[in-house]
Amino acid sequence: MRQPVFTAPIFAVHGLLDGARGKGLATPEWLADVLGRAGISASLLELEESRVTVEQFNTLLIAVKDSLNDECLGYLHGRPLRPGSFALMVRSAFSANSLELALRRLAESFALLQDDVALLRVTEGALSGIALDMRGGSDAYADFLHAHLLRVFWRLLVWLHGGRLVPQRFDFSFAPPPHAQNYQGIFSGTLCFGQPRTAVWFDSDAFKQPVRRDRDVLQSFLRATPGNVVGPYLNERSASARVRMVLQRASPEWPDLASTAQHLHMSVSALQRHLASEGTSFQALKDQLRRDVAIVRLTSSDASLVAIAADLGFSDSTAFQRAFKVWTGSAPGAYRARSRTKQALA
Repeated sequence: MRQPVFTAPIFAVHGLLDGARGKGLATPEWLADVLGRAGISASLLELEESRVTVEQFNTLLIAVKDSLNDECLGYLHGRPLRPGSFALMVRSAFSANSLELALRRLAESFALLQDDVALLRVTEGALSGIALDMRGGSDAYADFLHAHLLRVFWRLLVWLHGGRLVPQRFDFSFAPPPHAQNYQGIFSGTLCFGQPRTAVWFDSDAFKQPVRRDRDVLQSFLRATPGNVVGPYLNERSASARVRMVLQRASPEWPDLASTAQHLHMSVSALQRHLASEGTSFQALKDQLRRDVAIVRLTSSDASLVAIAADLGFSDSTAFQRAFKVWTGSAPGAYRARSRTKQALA
């Protein structure tokens, strides 16, 4: 089976760099080094709708973390979160006999390792969750830190639970950012901005359930970090993920809505309802996948635009170029040139 193809938006790349920028550590030499390790051209940072491959994003995260000696990427005001801290927290939690105890251990170990943020257990009716308590107030910390920490701890809880823990809602203590629509591809569930605290909510009964991990899988999980906690989240049971998988497996044929619904043993109207409930549509998913495949091909191969257009199901190269410009704000040829041009970082 092919690995799912995803890309990361450029605002997330800026997020990896902004902690160092805020502390005056992002010198031209530092930027050239970390971007170079990830194979990301500085010129892409100037293109608002550009994207990078997930592999590039994860490599950049590791490069920034290692260069700053900080798993929170320079965003904390007090002590940095030294490399190895996340692994220590995972080891403290994975042997707990319930998810509630695992969360308590995570909160305790996190508090020992830094001074800026606390993890809190919160409840609301039939929902329970984890919230970030930002010391000094939520406004004292960048939106990226809120989203980054929430994603890490949400994904860790899902892994501890055995992969079947479904978030019901995500709260963010900041107003919707300009790129809010991209959050739907990062977080799986209802998103609420402007809330009192940044938090993720689950059915309360989930915290009574046992942790379903042991030492045999712990090392594999840690070796896969950070991609398994900050990379795209694929809920394989969702209609969106199933549609993407059908389309990717069938490419370059790119089946239409009716054929995809038949493959999934659904009526067209039922599939459309499921996708609408997830905040998307068949055409949007098809375009997102074709955009991601195109970016990977343009940045990692010398395939011609004609060949890429054919593989993506376009009738000709001109139609592909028009669509790509809508997706990214750049023509594919110019995008390829940008991604491979090393520009000065001053």
